[in-house]
Amino acid sequence: MTDRTPKFKRILLKLSGEALMGGDAYGINRQTIGEIVQEIKAVADLGVQIGVVIGGGNIFRGVAPAATGMDRAQADYMGMLATVMNSLAMQDAMRVAGIPCRVQSALSIEQVVEPYIRGKAIRYLEQGRIVIFAAGTGNPFFTTDTAAALRGAEIGAEIVLKATKVDGIYTADPKKDASATRYDRISFDEAISRGLGVMDATAFALCRDQKLPINVFSIFKAGALKRVVMGENEGTLVYC
Repeated sequence: MTDRTPKFKRILLKLSGEALMGGDAYGINRQTIGEIVQEIKAVADLGVQIGVVIGGGNIFRGVAPAATGMDRAQADYMGMLATVMNSLAMQDAMRVAGIPCRVQSALSIEQVVEPYIRGKAIRYLEQGRIVIFAAGTGNPFFTTDTAAALRGAEIGAEIVLKATKVDGIYTADPKKDASATRYDRISFDEAISRGLGVMDATAFALCRDQKLPINVFSIFKAGALKRVVMGENEGTLVYC
């Protein structure tokens, strides 16, 4: 009999803001976010504790031209607010799907979402609620990749799952090079030496130093998230 016990008890899922756009040029596609929520629900139903970090590119893309020449810190704060909007949209989609969910923000917006408190976040996870971490790290000059690595380490996640449009890490861009092959597994050191852009350098270094593995997979591949959590060969595992 096959063991259907999840390999991981607690995970940190990193979603790009662009993943919420579906086929739209920007913004949030309701059908797409609903489909992503169903993928998450399939894992939550296994008893896996899930923290989520969402980027803001789908919203910030629409205002990016106006941000040209803007002070970098100011633009980064705008991006953080975009992640709050995405987090609220995701929380509502989870409500519709019957999934208990809380949003915690690194920026203080208490009329809208509660502030990030590590102990409370862990308690929510232990109670079976999904926790969405909004507003990045709360500091400019840091990406949501770094926020995912940081929150993953703080909550004691066993792995960071980076959901992308591509089903793993390839030797070259598969859209440009037909001979590109996907890595099943690759070490942090090898990924660095080969110059593979898994995450930004700060996030990648934090995961490596904390011995927090990363699995890169496609969120648009049905059942992929569940297969990763079950320990199946899905996407690319970056290990210490």
